[in-house]
Order: sequence, then structure tokens, then C-alpha cells
Amino acid sequence: AMAEAAGSGTGGSPEPGPGPGSGWRRPHGPLQRYYGPSAAETAEAAPDPADINGPHFDPEVFLNKVRSECPLGQLLAREAALGREIRALDSDMQTLLYENYNKFISATDTIRKMKVDFRRMEAEMDDLAANMAAISTSSARVSAALQDRHRRGAQLAGVQALLRKLQSLVEVPGRLRRWAAPGAEPARALRCHARARAVLRHYRHLPSFRAIEDESQAIMAELAQRLRARLRDETLEPKELSECVEMLLQLEEPPEELCQEFLSHAGARLEAELAALEAELPPADPPSGTAATPPPASDILDFVDRGSSSFVGTLCLLATSYRSLFQGHPGAGGGRLESFAATLTNRYFQLLERRLALERGLGDTSLLVRALDRFHRRLRARVQRYLRALQTFFLGCLGDVRQALAAPRPPGKEGPGLPDLLATLAASVLGQLKAVLAYVQLFTARDVAFASLPYFKGEFCVAAVREGLVVAFLRWLCRTARAFAESPPERGAPAAPPALLLLLARLCLDYEATTVSYVLTLTDEQFPPQDGDPAVTPAAELCAEARAAAQRLLDHYVQVQGAAVAQMLRKSVETRDWLGTVEPRNVRAVMKRVVEDITAIDVQVGQLFEEGVRRAQSSDSSRRAFSVYSSSRAPGRYAPSYTPSAPMDTHLLSNIQKLFSERIDIFSPVEFNKVSVLTGIIKISLKTLLECVRLRTLGRFGLQQVQVDGHYLQLYLWRFAADERVVQGLLDEVAASAAHRCLDPVPMEHSVVELICERG
Repeated sequence: AMAEAAGSGTGGSPEPGPGPGSGWRRPHGPLQRYYGPSAAETAEAAPDPADINGPHFDPEVFLNKVRSECPLGQLLAREAALGREIRALDSDMQTLLYENYNKFISATDTIRKMKVDFRRMEAEMDDLAANMAAISTSSARVSAALQDRHRRGAQLAGVQALLRKLQSLVEVPGRLRRWAAPGAEPARALRCHARARAVLRHYRHLPSFRAIEDESQAIMAELAQRLRARLRDETLEPKELSECVEMLLQLEEPPEELCQEFLSHAGARLEAELAALEAELPPADPPSGTAATPPPASDILDFVDRGSSSFVGTLCLLATSYRSLFQGHPGAGGGRLESFAATLTNRYFQLLERRLALERGLGDTSLLVRALDRFHRRLRARVQRYLRALQTFFLGCLGDVRQALAAPRPPGKEGPGLPDLLATLAASVLGQLKAVLAYVQLFTARDVAFASLPYFKGEFCVAAVREGLVVAFLRWLCRTARAFAESPPERGAPAAPPALLLLLARLCLDYEATTVSYVLTLTDEQFPPQDGDPAVTPAAELCAEARAAAQRLLDHYVQVQGAAVAQMLRKSVETRDWLGTVEPRNVRAVMKRVVEDITAIDVQVGQLFEEGVRRAQSSDSSRRAFSVYSSSRAPGRYAPSYTPSAPMDTHLLSNIQKLFSERIDIFSPVEFNKVSVLTGIIKISLKTLLECVRLRTLGRFGLQQVQVDGHYLQLYLWRFAADERVVQGLLDEVAASAAHRCLDPVPMEHSVVELICERG
């Protein structure tokens, strides 16, 4: 067999070689024999059973092929070559075995030790797992015990609170009996009964609670009887009368009956004061043949003074108490009060006319003039009272707006928006102002004799109504609104919410545009000025005050919102270790929060102000590269077009670049549009970030984190600003400052920065 196979080559089949006289191909290299043919060669070559190095080698096929194709000389040569190769392989095998014998022995020992160690580790892991299971079981038991203890503690606290409430309910009759006794504290008894009444009514079906309620009702019924008896006392003062009626209303007495008793008692008191004034006058129709009319008991000044201070003052006090007590009750409308006051006022004017008719002499009229002046002052005081009522109404409306803004919103349910609150506030204030003008207009009715006199009508219409009421209220409104932006809140008092500042700014702007002109025109129509009247405040002056208030409020809104965003950025910079931070993999959460807050502010401002004008944006604003080196700070490798002959200070280059760049005014006044407001807030926020970065020392990864955060802000903030160059310029300064403060300024590849920001 060896003789027959002597002529075959190492390559397998007897293929002719490249040289003359050589019919065999040289063997493949060692690497090819080790790794085998490539996948492409294997796929292209068909299975060859005669290939001695192939996976499909068949000895019988190979020998038959060699015997049939090769002559005897080639067979003998092949036999000798195969023998040499076999002996060489055996020698190499022995050498390899001798050289690595110690290694084989060491490897065997190592494997044996590893098996032992592995078994020991398995045992330790089993023990550890058992311990962990025991710890987990113990933790579960401890957690269950803690939860049970917490639950029992909560139940115990609830039981203790319930016991305290029950104890307080049991003590209610005793407290009511002590406080409702004659000469005690009935107001305190009413407060105690009001707190317990709802609970007692709810659990009335229980016998114990029914007994407590019945006893309490009996005590309060006795108190109501004593209060009604006191209400019939004719010597009761107006203040005491109001307190008595208020307590009866709290006891759920019928408002209609109390209203009638209140007016009856007030009427008796006012009738007595009118009777005292009438007693000083002679009879209106003296019988014929009597002596001359005796002189009055007091002079005209004393008569008018007592009438204005006693009768008019008491009437105003009782009217105010009536409105505060019975406002909202359907059976006690304002019509009763108006008819009641009109009847008594007409009688007072009749007595005043009769007393003035007694002044027939041609002597000294100084007392008469002073008396008329006192009466006129009472009229001007009435106008001032209307002004205070308007101011109180406006403050009440502001309180309602603040409450609506601060009210919690349940999920899925939205409250009134800013446009609705603005419309309600503006309509309410304007409606109240028109109602007050209608009340004051009664003094200038045609059936009033003195209303047609020029010296009264001119001064009253201009000085009292237009200037003293309307203009004074408009100026007070602007000052009050502006005070939210100028005066700091009192200690302990909450600051004005930003939404209120925005709403008041829009209100003042609307007043400047239309409301001031409308109100002054309406006033001039209802109270026309006379020729020769003093100069009036022009509408342009009031409009300027309203616009100045709106500007101050909007600027303060920008500062407040910018300070809120800046505070987040400042805390995020100051509390981070920029030297020891890890390589950035995400955008920091505070940057996402900044974008969310700016978006919310954009929605809020857009409800009340127009969009505004933006500078034409570039097509790649959101993809603009954000480098930690600005054009003035880039070293030579980032600016190959410029190679200085000597080293140059990059900080000096940055300062030179700033001289030729456009200056960004951070706290400039904003315009009345959404884009300008958002630009101001963004400038304050990014300026704060810049100043905070300038005070920190950064490592390489800290610089790269600033690079990632800045690029993320650039992606989203440019669309809110009026000019994207403002955002880009401030972010470039942030990056330049970070690079200047960095110990190892190696920036991150821009493609990686984009990937992180897109993923974030």
C-alpha cells in the first residue's frame, strides 16, 4: 500500500505542479492547514474523497486513483516523502510533549484545585443563599410587624381623636349653659353650638346624640328668647342692635321677621331723633290770631350739625348694618331699606327747609353759610364713602381671583382660565363703577331744586364726581396693582402668585387701551361739566399711569419667573461635584425641568398676550452645533486657518471678541407680547447659569456634562426667544467659561452629544 501511495502529494489528488518535471502541488501553509479553507472556498468546492487533507477523504478511493494515474517512479517517491513527513511529525509531537510536560502537570494540579475551590464556593453560596432567605424572611416579618404597628397606631390615634370629639360633644350642653347664661358670653356659646350642630344632626338617630342635641336646642331656645326680648328694648344702641340680630340669624331665626323687627327698631330710634329736631321748630301751621312766631331754640349751625351727626350718621350706620346682615337673604331685599330710608330722609329735608325758612333777617349770615357748608360736607363725605366702597369691592374681587388661582385642581378637572378670570374681574369692577355713578346721579336729578344751580352742579360734577370719585378710583386702582410689583410682602404674608401679576398687567393694559376713555366719557355724559369749571385730568394722563403700571407688573413677572428658573439652575450647579463627576451619559434632570417650566410659562403668557414678532430663524436652529469653544476661545487645533506666530492668551481673545459682539441687556423692559416675555425669562436664567459656572472648577467630564446640557437647552429654548442669537450667545459664553475653568478641557464629540440629547 505504501508503494502504491508513494506518488501522491500532500495536497491530495495528483495535480501537475508549476515547474517542469514536477507533477505535484506544494502543500498549503500551516495557518491554512490549521484554520482550514475559507467559507467561500468550502461553499464553492465540491466534496473530494481523494483529498487527503479534506473532510471527505476516502482511503480506498485515493489508492485506486493513485494506482491508476501515477507511474511506479512517482509512487516510490511519494512513499519516501510520506515516511519523512510521518517521522517529522512524530519528532515534533515528542518535542512538544517534553517541552510542555511540566505545564500539563501544573495545569492538572490547577484544575484539581479549582474543582475543590469551586465545590467550596458552591457550598458557601448555598450557605449564603440560605442566610439571605432567612434574612428576607426576617425582614418580611419585621416589615409586617412594623406595618401592623403603624396600622394599630393609626387606629389608636383615630380612636383617641374620636374619643376627644365624643368628650367635647358630651361637654357641649354644659358649655352652652355656662356661656348662654344672662350676662355671660352668648357669642362664644353660638360658636360652640355652630361647631357641634352638624355632627349632632348627622347622628341624631342614636339615642345618646339625640339627648345631647335636645338639651342643646333647649338652651339655645332660651338664649333666642332673651335676645328677642332685648331686641324690643328701645334704648338699644345701633351697634348692639346689629349684634343682637346677627346672633338671632346664627340661631336660624326667620330672616323676614328679623328684618321687620330691625327696621321697626331702627325706625323708632330715627323717629325719636327727628322728633327732637322738630321740637325745636314752631308749628308748621300756627293758628290764626296767635302772637308772632317765637325764635328757634338753637341757631341754624347747631341745628344742621346735630341733624347731620345724629340723624344722618345713625341712618348711614343702620343702612350699612342692614346690608351686611341681610345680604343674600331672599326675603330681605334692598327694596325695603330704600323705601325706609327715603321716607325718613324726606322728613329730614322738610325739617331742614322749615328751619332755613326761619332765617329771614338781613343781618349776619355767617352761621347760615357755615350750616350750609356742613351740609355740603356731608354730601362730599357721601361721595368719599362711595369711593371707599369701590376700593373695598375691588380688593374683594382680587381676593376671589387669588383664591381661584390657589385652589387645588383635582385630576381631570380644570378650573377657570386666566382669560375667564380677567373677564370676570374687569366686568365686575366696571359694573360696580357704573352702579355707583347711577347712585350719585340721583343728587343731580331734575326734581331736585339745588341740582340745577350752576355753582352747585359745576363743582359737584367736576370736583366731587369726576375728580374725587372716578379719577381718584382709577389712580388708586393703578397704584394698588403696581404695589404688587414694588412693595415686598409683609412678614408671613404670601407673595403674589405670578399668574396674578400677569393678569393685573393685562387689566391695566386694557384700561390704558379702552376702559379709561370709556369711563371718562360716560362720566362726562352723566355729569356734564359747566363753562368756567376748573381744569380736569386728561384721559391721556390716566392712560399713561395705567400703561406704566402694566409695564412694571410685566417686568416684575419676568423677574419672578426668571428667578424661579434661575434658582433651580443655581442649586444644580452648586450642589454638584464637577471635578469628580463621571462621564456624561444623559442630560441632567434639571435641564428637562427648565424646558418644561419654560413651556408652561409660554402657555400661561399666551392666554393673555399676543404672540409678538420673531426674528427670522435659520433652517438649522435646532441642530446648530454647540461647542465648548467659541470662535474666540478655540485653540489652534480647532482653528487651523489661523496659526499665530507666538502663543496668545485665549482669555484675551475672548474679551476682544466681546467688544465686537452685540451686547445682551439682561434686565431690559419687555414688550407686551409673549415672545418678549419669554426672551426676558430665558436671558435671566442663562445669565445665572453663566455666573454659576464661572465660580466652579471643572474636570474633563464636568466640561462634557456642561456641553451636553447646553446643547439640550439649545435644541428647545431657541423656539421661545425673539432672536435665537440671544440664546446661542449666552450658551456660547457658558461653554467658554466652562472650558476656561476646566483643568483638562477635552470636549466630547458632537455626534455623541447629539445622540445623548436625542435619547434624553
